[in-house]
Amino acid sequence: MLLLELIVLMMAYLIGSLPVGYWLTKREGYHPREVSAYNLGVENVLRTLGPLPALLSAAADLLKGLLAVALAAAFERVDVGLLAGLAVYLGHLFPPRTFFPDLPPRGRGNLVLLGVLAGFHVALGLPLYLALIPLVVFGALLGYTGFVALATVTGLTALALLVTVTSVGWAGKLALWLLLAVAVYRFKENLGRILDRTENRLGEPVPMAGRREDQVVAAFMVHPLSEEDFWQTGRFGWLKTFVEAGILPMEWVRAFTEWLRPMKMGELRGVYTADGKEIRTYLISSPILPEVFRDKPDLAVKRAIEGAKLARELGASVFGLGAFWSTVGNKGQDVQDAVPEIVVTNGGAYTAGTIKAAIPAILEHFRQQGRDLSAATAAVVGANGVVAFGIARTIAPQVKKIILVGRDLERLERSKTTLQRANPNTELVASVNIEDIREADLIFTATSDPNPVIFKQHVKEGAWIFDEGRPADADLSVLEVPGVRLIPGGVVIPPGSMQARINLHFGEGAVPACLAETMILAATGEFDRRSLGPHTRTEDIAFFVERAEQLGFKTVE
Repeated sequence: MLLLELIVLMMAYLIGSLPVGYWLTKREGYHPREVSAYNLGVENVLRTLGPLPALLSAAADLLKGLLAVALAAAFERVDVGLLAGLAVYLGHLFPPRTFFPDLPPRGRGNLVLLGVLAGFHVALGLPLYLALIPLVVFGALLGYTGFVALATVTGLTALALLVTVTSVGWAGKLALWLLLAVAVYRFKENLGRILDRTENRLGEPVPMAGRREDQVVAAFMVHPLSEEDFWQTGRFGWLKTFVEAGILPMEWVRAFTEWLRPMKMGELRGVYTADGKEIRTYLISSPILPEVFRDKPDLAVKRAIEGAKLARELGASVFGLGAFWSTVGNKGQDVQDAVPEIVVTNGGAYTAGTIKAAIPAILEHFRQQGRDLSAATAAVVGANGVVAFGIARTIAPQVKKIILVGRDLERLERSKTTLQRANPNTELVASVNIEDIREADLIFTATSDPNPVIFKQHVKEGAWIFDEGRPADADLSVLEVPGVRLIPGGVVIPPGSMQARINLHFGEGAVPACLAETMILAATGEFDRRSLGPHTRTEDIAFFVERAEQLGFKTVE
């Protein structure tokens, strides 16, 4: 008998795995990734194919749940029928990839659950209230909040509690609590977005690339710059109380976040270009701290690839890599190779453009303050990098001395030789000692270090610091030195009135240039201009500077 029961439960699982909505959309010539920004779902069949296919798909899902429970009812054991309800739901959410290798993410499974509830009463003979009360709870909460995930989980909680106080055997009670646990797992991202206030309500249109001519959709990957950033979002903010109370060690939180896949953490709204096009940008995060990029580069690449896949599922046309994400996987090239369905950029071209545009203004302002630029000493920190070397090349003809600071002395010496040939009258020094910038009147810094590298003991009175590092290279203690001016680099104000719930650390209404490049690519569709790999083309830098001005982006100087 046990063998027969297991066979029936396996049949219930296979019934649940039948991808009816997928078959319908494929039959009509739609590719699943073009149907939905989130999952296939009956509502997406309705939107793309019309009411009749949607009705057929809904009926098929409902019948899957009812049929699975009805098959198990032949054993005249309630617990087997309840386990069959769990099995068909598992089959719907997690179908066997051996049989269906190309399936997209599955729908929510609510109609399968409705069929299961009907089967509990019709086939198993359970009291009608066990089906009606969860439905009432679901309907009331859905009507009040508009959140399908919250309504589903709450309705299933009511069902599990009701069955727990009945005479149903322990196996049946366990089946329903497992059913609830599976639903919570399925809806974990939706529930997290509800806490973050970024979840779409039922019926609310979901922005998606190509759906409207006056709207484009981009995605940008961020990460916390410090432990304090963990608490910005609702899904993690509640943990802060336990950490501060000493109940939950911060080391556990840090270790746990390394296991988390990328998630949608926020949105940027209110960005409208000069020609009236809306740019909607999803903020995606895998909440790992800067040092993880240094210590576990393979994990960082894996998470970036997963982030690109999520961006594609969300309906974005362009995926930008921000902060330390821009350094992973050969500066985004490996991510692009792994997910060719979406355009990936590390934002380097426009970042270089904003710096190139900002430096003349900074130098001119330095002169206007009565400072003798031709007699000034400048320091370039991070000079082994492409961005910092570009800065050194720009300022070399205008200052008396440049101190090139980096970690690789051999490479610094080669850079020094290159600059010296072009600027024979400029004194050039290569150094791996950050202390040497103490004599600099102007400090330009662009490193990939996760922690500040310039502190107050490294700067003299009256020094100007242009900080392109993200996270910032200069510690705020430098402002304690009299006359020091700290200027953030690569900061852009998008057109319109941008709204964001997450603090990006660039000031109100401002974004980093790499994020602005992501927006510009989405708005223009000039995807061949994307920044990938270690090299940046001069023509692409010029393109972004020119198009940014046309679209209404403004560089903060």
